[in-house]
Amino acid sequence: MNFSELQDQDVFAENEKIGEVKDLVIDTDEWKITHLEIELTKKAAEEILGATYAVKSVRNRLAISALEKGVACCSDMGVEIKVSKGQLHIYLRPV
Repeated sequence: MNFSELQDQDVFAENEKIGEVKDLVIDTDEWKITHLEIELTKKAAEEILGATYAVKSVRNRLAISALEKGVACCSDMGVEIKVSKGQLHIYLRPV
């Protein structure tokens, strides 16, 4: 998969859109993608992070370990996360 196919894809947790893919984070020592940088929706930022949506966007880094391996993570709908919304804060880091 190319990054151009992943960029701006919707991100879903429990069949609910929580944001969009904006960038990738690469560990240059291992040459592995470690995180997806996602722009959270207002609702997701409030529910998952408890953040008030005072700024235009809330970006976080989502650990790749939150995704299913292989093609299971990416469907016609977008990127699907394997963990519940209640556990998602564990996999998110501020940008």
